[in-house]
Amino acid sequence: MNKSLSIAVGVVLVVALLVAYSAAFTVNMTQQAIVLQFGSPRGDVITKPGLHWKLPYIQNVVFIDKRVLNLDASQETREITTSDQKRVLVDAFARYRIVDALKFYQAVRDPRLTEEKLQPSFGSALRNTLGDNTLETLVRGDRSGLMKKIQQSFNTTATGLGIEIVDVRIKRADLPAANSQAIFRRMQTEREREAAEIRAKGQEESQRLRSRADRDVTVLLADADRDGQIARGEGDATRAKIFADAFNQDPEFFSFYRSMQAYKESLSADTTTMVVSPDSEFFRYLNSETGGAKR
Repeated sequence: MNKSLSIAVGVVLVVALLVAYSAAFTVNMTQQAIVLQFGSPRGDVITKPGLHWKLPYIQNVVFIDKRVLNLDASQETREITTSDQKRVLVDAFARYRIVDALKFYQAVRDPRLTEEKLQPSFGSALRNTLGDNTLETLVRGDRSGLMKKIQQSFNTTATGLGIEIVDVRIKRADLPAANSQAIFRRMQTEREREAAEIRAKGQEESQRLRSRADRDVTVLLADADRDGQIARGEGDATRAKIFADAFNQDPEFFSFYRSMQAYKESLSADTTTMVVSPDSEFFRYLNSETGGAKR
């Protein structure tokens, strides 16, 4: 009898443990939970972390993340046409948070399908916002303002899913390969044109400097030649005046000096041959005992 009672008590304890195990569940700090009974929510959303209870085998629990999560759109690079008819390949991502777990569960059911539900709305917000702006605005203009508009547009649809869009970021916005090559060629042509224009201006400036330098050289040489001619004229005049003064002081000595100069110039070379009369006036200073001087 005691053995049968012990078995019964053991069975009761095991069943009680199983029931308690099935009835208890733990909510982490990063989670919020919804208690379902036959697929329908029962009670409020549980946001307080810790140990909680439910009806065993009748109710089950769905856990929903309450952290800020990432929605990456780069897995599906979108080609968007801007308002100036430029095609752009856009990679973007969003950050979202589930703020109404009950609405989220009713709209999505399976948390694993969250991205599948959000991607179309995200793509629509990107196309609508970027399609109303030019490529220059996207690349060099108010890019932060565009991302804010995309976030607001995305929020209008995400709110119906119990989701709040925290942030939107455009990681990359590039032109398609064919367009990029055409733009690169146009940029290259433009740079080559600018380089040719700069070279032409440089050559023009170089020619101007050369012309100016040549003109300055010509003027300097002309001035130097003029000054040289003036100096030579003044020197010749001074020399003539000196000769004239010397002649006036002693005409005979001046005549003797000029004769010596004539001998030096005419008899300087070893091969000089002169045919003159011995009593020629040219040799009067050589034939005279007194050097041509009058006694």
